[in-house]
Amino acid sequence: MHTEALKELLFKLADDHLVLGHRNSEWTGIGPLLEEDIAFASMAQDKVGQSRVFYNMLTELGETDADTLAFMRSADKMRCCQFTELPIGEYDFSTVRHFLFDHADLLRMEMLRECSYTPLALAARKMYGEIRYHVMHADTWMKQLGNADAETITRMQAALDYAWPYALGMFESSEYEDELKAEGIFEGESVLQTKWMASVMKTLAATRLTVPTGPPPVYGGRKGIHTEYLLQLVDEMGEVFRLDPSAEW
Repeated sequence: MHTEALKELLFKLADDHLVLGHRNSEWTGIGPLLEEDIAFASMAQDKVGQSRVFYNMLTELGETDADTLAFMRSADKMRCCQFTELPIGEYDFSTVRHFLFDHADLLRMEMLRECSYTPLALAARKMYGEIRYHVMHADTWMKQLGNADAETITRMQAALDYAWPYALGMFESSEYEDELKAEGIFEGESVLQTKWMASVMKTLAATRLTVPTGPPPVYGGRKGIHTEYLLQLVDEMGEVFRLDPSAEW
């Protein structure tokens, strides 16, 4: 097993889920509807819990403990895509991000269910069931808001246009793509992106929204290049751990 290739994959999985989980948790108490307040809090909890599974795998592969990996690394050491670290904005943007990210997440777990690294394959099979409900939730709201009144559709289209290049950044290729494929760990980001495009276009076809055609993808996150928003978020996420390292998730 190519350990460095596997670690690189696990770090981006863990960091994506941790960061977006914390972002989604920011809707707690301020959601537009009580049901949506609860839904986003629940999905955020799922993502943070999933991140711990990936961090624990990294610990088993020789990295330090999960808490230190999650809360004590500097922003430039994080491997989340920039899409996850953007502020929650208005509910239109958070809904669009939820839709675009979770479609990719579901397909990634579907691919990883056949991973040659057994612990990751088993985790992906379990997470697939959880994320499937996230996608159902996202699709419901995209169809409802994407077929609403003119003002709502305009706002949703603007959010989709803004989010699109960041979403494409989820598929930034790894330097270990060949090793991951050769060892049966992961088929590759380009394969995932193709599957994702077909999946999101199917849902968008049932709305009055259109698929954006530009600008180009926003890359960098997988290599430690991040927005100014992540530095603040990393400080916030690690605050409790720095005050009480014995605190548990």
